[in-house]
Amino acid sequence: MNFKIEKKLKNELGRAGVLATLHGVVKTPAFVTVGTKASVKALTPEQIKNLGAQIILANAYHLYLQPGDKLVKKAGGLRKFMNWSGPTMTDSGGFQVFSLGAAFGDSVTKIAQKTTLRGPTSKSFRDNSGRLMKIDEDGVNFCSHLDGSKHRFTPEKSIEIQHNLGADIIFAFDECTSPNADYEYQKEALERTHRWARRCLAHHHHLEAKLPSGEKQALFGIVQGGRFEDLRKKSARIISKMDFDGFGIGGSFDKKDMYSTVGWVNQILPEEKPRHLLGIGEPEDLFGGIQNGVDLFDCVVPTRIARNGTLYTRSGRINILNSKFKTDFSPLDENCGCYACQNYSRAYLSHLFRAKEMLAGTLASIHNLYFIVNLVAEIRQSILAGKFFQFKKEFLDRYKQ
Repeated sequence: MNFKIEKKLKNELGRAGVLATLHGVVKTPAFVTVGTKASVKALTPEQIKNLGAQIILANAYHLYLQPGDKLVKKAGGLRKFMNWSGPTMTDSGGFQVFSLGAAFGDSVTKIAQKTTLRGPTSKSFRDNSGRLMKIDEDGVNFCSHLDGSKHRFTPEKSIEIQHNLGADIIFAFDECTSPNADYEYQKEALERTHRWARRCLAHHHHLEAKLPSGEKQALFGIVQGGRFEDLRKKSARIISKMDFDGFGIGGSFDKKDMYSTVGWVNQILPEEKPRHLLGIGEPEDLFGGIQNGVDLFDCVVPTRIARNGTLYTRSGRINILNSKFKTDFSPLDENCGCYACQNYSRAYLSHLFRAKEMLAGTLASIHNLYFIVNLVAEIRQSILAGKFFQFKKEFLDRYKQ
């Protein structure tokens, strides 16, 4: 893997670059389309490529459970298994540990509002009763959300799974913490993440030594630390000294803290290596992340909300199920070049959703992914043209109306 910076934002951390992987080039900043189970729901790989996506991320936890990482390896790896010709990434399963543990039965997700931050004690985060996972120094025991069967992930196990899946870029196994966790627990989890990072690197290099040179995978380390500036900076300093090919910024964020948190980290991480903000991808967040030095984003939100009838437009989100769209024969977004907008009306999409037709999710997902993927591409061009701040203001002023 090779990363080259083409242009930087003046007096800011943002930049435009080119990330070269074994299976293709990614022009950054870029939005990474999420295909959790080696599939972007309701879409074919050809449709994903046609809407402008450069790279897909799949989920190690889900593919381990179904159909199994060893089966994917027998199929020729993730790319061949899902018929995707471009670069791929897999995450480590760390966020799924969070979902089964700290977030289990709670409303906290990747983005939390201040009102949800109740400040429980570190003791409550060590109490795993009623949850589907239990964490210890060596790894994590968890129960499958599919059938309740028992499993165990360690840093080494996560790396082995990701090697079997064969993505171009993989992630170290970390402990993703809740913004609810207090300082004491964030510090404890942070230190455990660093110890696990070293184990991931060691096992990655051990497995890598057995591979032909043309099959080498890039490994990204993950920065944690919650909402605490000193912990985030400490994590960035420690992880940046390890021999990672790039870096992920992990954790569950408070919306208002996210941009400053990313800035703290990216001021420290090596400038010459790529940075990925895990699980973030709303239009407003893309501008803030890019301005603060993020090169890659992934998020399930564009396709998830699409399947429920929520669609992006340049003037903000719309709910296509609103009655006013029943007789609206204009495109979803008249300025959009996606297949759905070029061929179908709001009235038709409204009909599909009301009739519960499968095509509804397909067309809506094409539109939302096109919107986000190409918004990031436009932001990239604005950096190269020296017009980032102008484009940011024009877009957000209209989008927030």
